[in-house]
Amino acid sequence: MSLDLAVIGGTGLYQFPGLEVTERVRPETPYGAPSGDIVIGTLAGKRVGFLARHGESHTIPPHRVNYRANVHALHALGARRVIGVNAVGGIRADMGPKVVVIPDQIIDYTHGRFTSFCDVDGAKVEHIDFSEPYTAPLRQLLLAAATRAGVAVVDGGCYGATQGPRLETRAEITRMQRDGSDLVGMTGMPEAALARELGMAYACMALVANWAAGCGDQAEISLDEIFANLAECTSQVPRIIQALLAAE
Repeated sequence: MSLDLAVIGGTGLYQFPGLEVTERVRPETPYGAPSGDIVIGTLAGKRVGFLARHGESHTIPPHRVNYRANVHALHALGARRVIGVNAVGGIRADMGPKVVVIPDQIIDYTHGRFTSFCDVDGAKVEHIDFSEPYTAPLRQLLLAAATRAGVAVVDGGCYGATQGPRLETRAEITRMQRDGSDLVGMTGMPEAALARELGMAYACMALVANWAAGCGDQAEISLDEIFANLAECTSQVPRIIQALLAAE
């Protein structure tokens, strides 16, 4: 039985509140094991799969996530739509802490990651069109769902994906600003591209945990503040997803 939707949770989202769990699976893939169990259950009468990107105890840093195994496992379970939930830093003035953003573009600054299912001997080489990295119809469904759920979100913006796990320098953020990045995070790529290679609809829900280095009025980034802001943002995620599914 296929999944109506898959959700990949980022930092701060390790379980999915409201999901009526029916099973937990951890399928092996040609690329190894996913980050943890894929928790399957029902939400708003729909069959949903949830995977904690960093593991349920946050033991996997962003540059060590097995993105290929995660995406492949969800696809093998029948997921054809994926919402990636990502903790990010805010660069643009209207994307400060506790803001939820549905970005529409991405710049990849990562390195050394397995970025494609083509990265194995004998695999078919796929040149995906990645002009629009997030699937427009799924983005629109998220935006409409947020409105119905009464959650304010920012429509659009460019996600700059960095290597991590360290946070960025002020100079790096200044460069990203010049490049057109509005947000900075560590897990946006290659997840989005891998989903595209498998023909899966993919959209991102970016939760702003803090101002990026040199942005806003903070002198120093506090991890305690990051997690407090994330807790507030994360509480909005199930409401938006439930509103999306309830309308279908």
